[in-house]
Amino acid sequence: MTITLETLAARISALEDIEAIRQLKARYLRGCDLKQPEVVRDTLLPEAAIAYEGFPPFDNRDAFVAVFQEMGCQPGVHDLHHATNSELTLTGPDEAVGKWSLNFRSIIMATRSVIQMGVEYEDRYLRRDGRWWIAETRSTRTGCLIEQVDEAGKATVVAMGDPPAAYGEG
Repeated sequence: MTITLETLAARISALEDIEAIRQLKARYLRGCDLKQPEVVRDTLLPEAAIAYEGFPPFDNRDAFVAVFQEMGCQPGVHDLHHATNSELTLTGPDEAVGKWSLNFRSIIMATRSVIQMGVEYEDRYLRRDGRWWIAETRSTRTGCLIEQVDEAGKATVVAMGDPPAAYGEG
């Protein structure tokens, strides 16, 4: 097999695109954890489709970011999004799809609760104006553990296994 400079350049370009998408997803998740709505907004296309199980669907980033600010950007809400097991596939010169596993934890001081969820993401990415964007993101919750913590620090399991119908219930 003969490798040409054109073939090698195309392979390097594909690797660079996949790495740019990985960094995009990391920036989105870190923006969620650090309560940075402008960072979250800057990872999503204006007309992004967002369908996270347990939440209503969104057909634009501004509606999603507004709910993120209302629910996630409050004092005493501490979130951790750890995404792994990425499978990224370029489906065209400016389009890609991806799957991610997410270990999510939220500590909510107002209700003294800890929510842990296993989540699977399916995303679609588009390149516009020379950069990658999240065009669609969907999630399915695969399992949960919800605990209530009393004043003495004792945790009681409220829900374990299947997630409740809506996020925050339990």
